Amino acid sequence: MVVNSSQGEGDERAYEALFYRTDRVALVEWRQFSGAKPTVLLVGVVALLAFVTGLSNMTQQSLVLAGPLAGVVPDAVVFARFAGVLFAFLLAPLTLGLQRRKRLAWQVAVVSLPVLATLPLVTFQTTDVPLLLALVAAYPLLVVNRGEFDRPIELSPLQVASLAAIVGVGLYGTVGAYGLREQFLGLDDWADAVYYVIVTIATVGYGDITPTTPEAQWFSLSVIVLGTGAFTVAIGALVAPAIEARMAAAFGSMTASELTLLEDHVVVLGYGDLTAPLLARLADETSFLVVTPDPDVASSLTFDGMNVLTGDPTDEETLEEARVDVARGVVVCSNDDARDVLAVLAVKSLAPDVRVVAAANEEKHVPKFESVGADDVVNPLTIGGRLLGASVLGASSPIADAMDDDG
Repeated sequence: MVVNSSQGEGDERAYEALFYRTDRVALVEWRQFSGAKPTVLLVGVVALLAFVTGLSNMTQQSLVLAGPLAGVVPDAVVFARFAGVLFAFLLAPLTLGLQRRKRLAWQVAVVSLPVLATLPLVTFQTTDVPLLLALVAAYPLLVVNRGEFDRPIELSPLQVASLAAIVGVGLYGTVGAYGLREQFLGLDDWADAVYYVIVTIATVGYGDITPTTPEAQWFSLSVIVLGTGAFTVAIGALVAPAIEARMAAAFGSMTASELTLLEDHVVVLGYGDLTAPLLARLADETSFLVVTPDPDVASSLTFDGMNVLTGDPTDEETLEEARVDVARGVVVCSNDDARDVLAVLAVKSLAPDVRVVAAANEEKHVPKFESVGADDVVNPLTIGGRLLGASVLGASSPIADAMDDDG
């Protein structure tokens, strides 16, 4: 009896796979406890504990500072009373930023956590121990996983301009108020100037700092007008896109601003049996956009982090939004050949030079796709049959033989 050597090697590998498994048990997988997700969770826990600790310090009539840094931190009592709550409100949006893997959120968190760590080292009370332990656990993970938080914050020109306007008005008001401090009642130093600008832009106006000359009054009026205007524009520029993105994600579609960033991408029209392996192949090499009329499919793909546009693939307006004119290529591959033929027609009428590849579910429809301008037509069933035949006949390269087979 002659035993084929390749068969023997295959049996040996199967034996090793069965009795000597190298798969790691998920329960003891270290990355599950030290990766990006646990890091974000710990930062969120730090924010919660900072808020609780801050409230505890604020409610104490006489706050005892028994920590080793009590004599080092300036204005230690004020810091101990208010730092916890202030840092909690800072860490809350940072946690959301870290959850989205934003680099700026990581940078601010790396600086903020050590500063917050001085709070329990100033008060050194029993209630501060959980916060200190959470900080000790969170910071090393934040440093180790720095490569996970690499996504930039993308701001539109309007958002950048609105933020710059707020900063500019703040500087204008602070420097101007300090320069005119002799014409104000109750304004003596830079801290008073900053306080005055904030309460003025917020239109609170406690009345503790008041202008005493016409020049100071005109200056205060300019701060109110410029500050409220810049703040209003900034709210619209920053909040509106976030609401738009939330609504678009809920309906499984990209926003208009996100679509304008697409270029040299692959547009996939429709979602069928071939789409999932197609997207897995495209994801390794290029960006892509899936256009589908099914909101459930769109929502599922969006949840998986893919670019999706909910719309009719045969509608030229939808194709314009998908930016097929600057696309690297278009793939048409739903389960409806008739609809796919219309999609090819729409693409070619809008962008005649773009390469279009279509998948024909039935071989008899291949000529129809070619007649409407598809650059290449693939019939998966025909290729699959040829591949099976080449494989059973023992071809050395069944895939190449199946593709080359005319028949």
